[in-house]
Amino acid sequence: MHRIVIVGGGAGGLELATRLSNRFGLRKRQGERNVCVTLVDRHPAHVWKPLLHKVAAGSMSPASHELSYAAQARWHGFDFHQGELVGLSRSSKQVMLGAVHDDQGVELLPQRALDYDTLVVAIGSTTQYFGVEGAASHAIALDSVAQAERFRRRFIEACRRAGGARGSENGALAPRMQVVIVGAGATGVELSAELRDAACELSQYGLHDLDPTHDVGIVVIEAGPRILPALPERVARATVERLGQLGVTLMVGESVAQVLPGCVLTRSGQRIRADLTVWSAGVTAPPVLSLLDGLNVNRRGQLVVRDTLQSETDDDVFALGDCAACEWPGKSGGVPPRAQAAHQQAAFMVEALTCRVEGKTLPQFKYRDFGSLVSLSRFGAVGNLVAGSGEGMYVAGWVARGLYASLERMHVAALYGIRRMAIDTLANRLRRSTSPRIKLH
Repeated sequence: MHRIVIVGGGAGGLELATRLSNRFGLRKRQGERNVCVTLVDRHPAHVWKPLLHKVAAGSMSPASHELSYAAQARWHGFDFHQGELVGLSRSSKQVMLGAVHDDQGVELLPQRALDYDTLVVAIGSTTQYFGVEGAASHAIALDSVAQAERFRRRFIEACRRAGGARGSENGALAPRMQVVIVGAGATGVELSAELRDAACELSQYGLHDLDPTHDVGIVVIEAGPRILPALPERVARATVERLGQLGVTLMVGESVAQVLPGCVLTRSGQRIRADLTVWSAGVTAPPVLSLLDGLNVNRRGQLVVRDTLQSETDDDVFALGDCAACEWPGKSGGVPPRAQAAHQQAAFMVEALTCRVEGKTLPQFKYRDFGSLVSLSRFGAVGNLVAGSGEGMYVAGWVARGLYASLERMHVAALYGIRRMAIDTLANRLRRSTSPRIKLH
């Protein structure tokens, strides 16, 4: 029995557990060598992280898009253990999981250890606050469904509160409520468009009497010279133009010095009103990675891996996704922390671990950049498609919107299969036909 333990049920980890179990489950039924696959995650259910900005704006219900790890394990034949990674013993080949508690703090599962022959670390990334005072305590990050739902509720409450207030203390030309988004990467930009749409929908349903464009201010602050720094400049220019039409204020080349209750202070001395502050300025590897029994990490805290995705320190430990520092030949900075990278690495790991179990030489991972797409809610989408080694092709309009929607459907297909993905797509369309476009409570 070869024991494969995958820690982290994100885009890469869950796809890997599902595909491995499908492959080795078939071999088990055919009487070949048996392999046990175990998935570990601190949460009980999976939601595709690139969609959390939609949860935050209320345009997507997590209940209709989440997948129970226990259910997926039952359907595909792997084991699931809930718990957070807290330690590793490479000498005894054990991974340590923290205790699990309920909402009242009562312990449900004790701290425990799992044995492994092959360990795959896929715990993703967490928000990077860059040491900015007050950011962690007064700004909301979008790392989890709970955080996204918390923001959604507070956004509705802020709109209703501002709608019930008399006048504006900042004058007739100032917004009556304002959201500040720190960071103009894909998450920050997509959230700004979703929030403008949400403000319009809330007004149409009578939840506030604000002018959704004038009275609901949305400010995006970016420390770099332009928004969407990871995408081509043409995509950024088109996005700036569209966000300007939506009344989103962009502040580029401006860094945040401090986050306070009700306002954000910039290093240039500006004081920006913020009824709500969202922090999407960057990501970093989870701190636990630097504590894993001598495994090498880079300055960002990521596990350093070779082109086989094995750690530099231990051949029995692999890493993929945002938490892995994987070289990208000819490019600086390595493989970027994107969902498409995790998807490609998961597909590669299925073949690599099959070779490992069979005693064959492991292949080498080669990342291919297919481009990036940015959704601007119902107002459109823009992006850049890459084919081969060229600079890529700019896309916008319904083509970009269709391609963007297909990304999540591809992830669902990897988990459910084509037939069930089609059924899920139809079910979501039928559900939306009998529900408001956004969640109202």
